[in-house]
Order: sequence, then structure tokens, then C-alpha cells
Amino acid sequence: MTSMPVSERLGSHLKRAEQALGATKAAVLKPAGVTVAQYAALLHLSENPGISAAALARLCLVTPPTMNTVLNNLQDRGLIERTPHTWHKNVLETRLTDEGRTALADADARAVRVERALAAEFTAEERDTIAALLGRCVAVLEKERPRP
Repeated sequence: MTSMPVSERLGSHLKRAEQALGATKAAVLKPAGVTVAQYAALLHLSENPGISAAALARLCLVTPPTMNTVLNNLQDRGLIERTPHTWHKNVLETRLTDEGRTALADADARAVRVERALAAEFTAEERDTIAALLGRCVAVLEKERPRP
């Protein structure tokens, strides 16, 4: 077995950055009354009105059962409405309500402050480099993932 110090494991650094981002967004979104998952769902719904729960789960990078829980909570709070699709009666179309748009505007302003603060730490060239390097990370990790 070949050992590798934790400090040299890029996965540890990626995970720490992901956790820091998630914890910060969770803290700034709390006063808006939404979780990070709810915020992501509201944000993607604003750009994709009528989207199905399964497609929304893919956009938000969560499982369909997790998305259904998120959507049920948002619906209970009156932030979204779900109605049967015109042609596919067993598919529910999901849309923001007026209350949902208001909640999203508040949450998005808070999340954007975090994103802007993060972006401000780097030059435009550094941001492009980070995005490119993370893209390469995703590509190699997807290549290394065993397929069933």
C-alpha cells in the first residue's frame, strides 16, 4: 500500500472548500428562512418554471427523494405550487409563487454577497484558472469512478 499524507490529498482540500462554502451559505441564508437546498431549488425553479422534480433534482445535484422532501417543505410554506402536467398527468410541474419569488430575492441577495466576496479574493485570470482546474478535477474523477 502506498501512503499519501493528508496535506497532499487534493480531495481533502476540495472537501474543506466545499464544506466552508456550504456552511457560510447556510449561515447567510438562515435569516431568509431557507436552507441551501431550498435556495438552490428556488433559484433553478426561477430559471426553469414548470420543471419536474426529477429534472430539478439533477440540476441541484441531489437525489429525487431528497428533492421531493425539499419541494414538500417549500410547498407547505406556500413558496411553490405543483400542478399536474397538461399531457403527462403523473408528472407535476413546479413553479414559484409570489411568496416564493419574494423569498428567493431575499435569499439570492444574501448568497450573491458570499459569491462576490469569494470572487473578489481572486483576479479574473485566477477565477478562470480555478474554474478550469476544478473542471479538470471533475473530469478525472468521473473517469476514475467505477461504473456498474
